[in-house]
Amino acid sequence: MNDPLRAIRDEAKSLRGRLGLPGFYRMCAAQLESARGMFFDDPLVYRMQQDVIPFLYDDYGHGVEHSKKVAIEAAAIVLFERGKEDPDRARTLAKLALLSGLLHDVCRLEPDHAARGAEVAQIILHDYPLPEEDKAAVIRAVGCHEAFARCPETRDPDAELLAGALYDADKFRWGPDNFVTTLWEICDYLEWPLDEVVRRFPEGVERIRQVTDTFRTGIGQACGPEFIEQGLELGQTLYRLLRDAAGPQP
Repeated sequence: MNDPLRAIRDEAKSLRGRLGLPGFYRMCAAQLESARGMFFDDPLVYRMQQDVIPFLYDDYGHGVEHSKKVAIEAAAIVLFERGKEDPDRARTLAKLALLSGLLHDVCRLEPDHAARGAEVAQIILHDYPLPEEDKAAVIRAVGCHEAFARCPETRDPDAELLAGALYDADKFRWGPDNFVTTLWEICDYLEWPLDEVVRRFPEGVERIRQVTDTFRTGIGQACGPEFIEQGLELGQTLYRLLRDAAGPQP
C-alpha cells in the first residue's frame, strides 16, 4: 500500500471512533455476551474453527476475524429473535449460527462463492454429530448469504431464521467495517494504486447503499440500516480524501 492510501486508512480508523457504536450492540448486549461464550467454549464450534482456518484469507478482508464477527453476531441475532419463546432451541440455533458464520466465506475468492461455500460446508459437516436437518439448515444459510441473490424457499422457520441471521450479520460488515478494514485489505491484496481506488469507489458505495433495505430478521431490519448509514457517512469523507490525494483525474 502506498503512503497516501496508508494515511487515509489510518484516518478511517480515527473517523470510525467518532461515529459511536451502532445500536445493535446496546440492544443485543446480553445475547452477544452469550454468543461469545459459546464461540470460545463449545467443543463443536472450536472444531469448526480449526476446520475452516485453511480456507480463510485474512489478506482479502474476509478471513478469520471477519468470520468470527459474523458468527458471533449471527448467533446473537438468533438468541434475540428466538430466546424468549424457546430458550433451548434458541441456543441450538445459535450454535448453528456460529458454525454458519465460520463457514460462510470458505470459498470467498471463487466465482459464485456462496454456492461453492455451501458445497464445501456439506463436505466439512459430513461427520459432525448433528441432526441432518440442522446440517441442511447450515448449508442452506451459507448458500444464500450473498447480497442481491435469491434464497431457496423453505417451510422451516428455524432454517429461515438461521439464514436471515447469517445474512444480516454479514451485511453489518458493509457498514463502517468495510471502510476501516475490508477496503484496505482488498487494496493490498489486489495491489490497487490510488487512482484505481478512486475510480472504483463510487460503484462500491452505491452497492453498499442498496443493501439498506435487504435485511431479513426483525433486529436486522431495525439495526442494519444504521450500520449502512454510518458506513456511507464514513465513505463520503474518505472519498473526498482519496480524490484530494489523487489530484485532478483525466
